[in-house]
Amino acid sequence: MVSPIIMNYKETAQYLTRRIGEAGKEMPQAVVVLGSGLGKLGDMIAAPLVIPYSDIPNFMTSTAVGHKGNLIVGTLGGRTVMAMQGRFHYYEGYTMQQVTFPMRVFALMGIGTMLVSNAAGAVNPAYRVGDLMVITDHINFMPNPLIGPNKEEFGPRFPDMTDVYSPRLRSIADRCASDLGITLQHGVYVAGTGPTYETPAEYRMYRVLGGDACGMSTVPEVIVARHCDMEIFGMSVITNQANDLKDGTVNDADDVVLQADRAADRMTALFSKIIEQINRQ
Repeated sequence: MVSPIIMNYKETAQYLTRRIGEAGKEMPQAVVVLGSGLGKLGDMIAAPLVIPYSDIPNFMTSTAVGHKGNLIVGTLGGRTVMAMQGRFHYYEGYTMQQVTFPMRVFALMGIGTMLVSNAAGAVNPAYRVGDLMVITDHINFMPNPLIGPNKEEFGPRFPDMTDVYSPRLRSIADRCASDLGITLQHGVYVAGTGPTYETPAEYRMYRVLGGDACGMSTVPEVIVARHCDMEIFGMSVITNQANDLKDGTVNDADDVVLQADRAADRMTALFSKIIEQINRQ
């Protein structure tokens, strides 16, 4: 007997496949997940089919600042892509199964590549607001979304997390950034539940543990995408810096979105070029 949640995944995948076909579009070759304030990339997709999350069966709604809540299908970098213009967060009150629901839907639709972005705080003191950081690895302080009975339809009980952020895609990103004259950082992303920003002591702990940037998203989606055998590229836009000097500086959500928006053009250009190159390697 098929479980209700598997039926939900299939219902959503079938709905999106039908909508894409009715619009006369090819099935997407990659999905792009856009973080806080980074929805501008979605606006750059050519000939877009825009599907509000509220129209999609079994989908959640985005309540976080800077998340528009649309699924967009169109052309970017000369290829058909799907973009999540806003994601779901654990701190919004969603379960990990709900946070990661779209990834399994995309896998059922045959999408094998995921580019994921986020707005993040710099833990590495060498980073500056506006930097783009290629995620090379992560440290997870959230509940693991694979806890519970394994969904064998998607992947193994114990998925390997070595090189979860594809070395091939990172290499492509480095070459594309060089061509565009964009400087990239490379580092480890630390994921916490939020919604509070980190304390000075937590920033110092993350730094000791080897973290370079921190945020409240991305890792659950990456774990589930890895479980589904998707190839993954991750990027953080540095929107604020660690406040561990107690100098009176505070973190502000509106400023995070503002800083992400300022960096969105560079990220859009880079993602477009990466997508253009993905299947040419």
